[in-house]
Amino acid sequence: MSNIAVLSVNHQLAPVEIREKVAFAQNELPSAISSLLAVQDIKACVIFSTCNRSEIYVSHSSKNIRDVLIQYMATTHAIDQLSLEQYISFYESNEAIEHTCKVACGLESLVLGEPQIFGQLKEAYHFSKTQGALDKILEKLFQHVFKTAKKVRTDTDIGSSPISVAYCAVKLSEKIFTTLENQTVLLIGAGEMIELSAQHLSKKGVKDMIFANRTLENAQPIALKHNAEAITLKSLSENLHRADIVITSTAAPIPIIGKGLIETVLHQRKHQPMLLIDLAIPRDIEPEANQLEDVFLYTVDDLQQIANSNLEDRLKEKVIAEKIIQIRSVDFLEWINNIPNEEVIKNFRSQANLLKDELLQIALRKLKSGSNPDLVVEELADKLTNKLLHQSLENIKKPAKSKETSENIVGKDTKKHTKIGN
Repeated sequence: MSNIAVLSVNHQLAPVEIREKVAFAQNELPSAISSLLAVQDIKACVIFSTCNRSEIYVSHSSKNIRDVLIQYMATTHAIDQLSLEQYISFYESNEAIEHTCKVACGLESLVLGEPQIFGQLKEAYHFSKTQGALDKILEKLFQHVFKTAKKVRTDTDIGSSPISVAYCAVKLSEKIFTTLENQTVLLIGAGEMIELSAQHLSKKGVKDMIFANRTLENAQPIALKHNAEAITLKSLSENLHRADIVITSTAAPIPIIGKGLIETVLHQRKHQPMLLIDLAIPRDIEPEANQLEDVFLYTVDDLQQIANSNLEDRLKEKVIAEKIIQIRSVDFLEWINNIPNEEVIKNFRSQANLLKDELLQIALRKLKSGSNPDLVVEELADKLTNKLLHQSLENIKKPAKSKETSENIVGKDTKKHTKIGN
């Protein structure tokens, strides 16, 4: 029978320099999923990677799944396994179910209650589904998770005043610059983080925005929405000096802005201050750029203080959300624990059908050979009844001592299965 386990490297234990090492790029996911499914005792998986977490969800039959998943993570990203251990969070059985629900609800996010995480997790689930990487257990788990997350959003105020990482980035900009209206902002990337950042900047009165992406085709749609300029990454070095604020969130595997480029840009700007906010994992800007004067470089981890604003009210809602998750998990655990019975019923039904087909063929042959139909039908009914009842009758005939032993064994098996949910 399958168990559920989750391995996580997230912002609660791992700094940005560790998280970027274990991040899964979108184009790496097919091979990553394929290699994980090739690991012995891994039956199904979902891989989830954002700026704040890289997580692996599996159904499995392994006795040492934690070690298996850590080894996979370390090997996949060419990291020393021992050095990775201190940044690992591991959940199994009931804890894995509740953790996945908490992630979907934004309860484990850097910004408590952020709504974007739900859509991101759903995308990861759908991608695994397209790869044929789900089984009955994980399919049911994620359906349970998504329904629970919607319940939490409906019944609590955890997301009533949505605060996102992008919102925090804009609030940080306000702390550096008294007013944003006269600042030129360069936004690099074309994902949800950049779109949200642009929306918040527009609300703050920013009129001069530049959108940069690998191709103009990707940059132009979002630029048109905000009556802004679109450029390619190739022309970044020619335009970077125009920006007072840079917000970047791409999927580039290596930094796209180096310390040397920033030095050149500062000279062009006659050392007017620049605010650089790097929301990408792996990072888009070389961390050494922070050594330069007139540069304020922040990563996603630096936004924690802003994320904690109005935290007290959201923590109260978190308590309510966690109770909802715990209550709803009972139904899912009951379903999990009933799987062994479902398998027994399925096997019994299969054996009964095989027996029926075997006896039916014997009866048909006798009818074709001219045997008395009434006797053939009677014999078929007697044999089918006797064979179906044989095992049950044998169990009833067993002495009380044997029955007790049998019940003890069943009890032990039940405990083993119950362990999945406790």
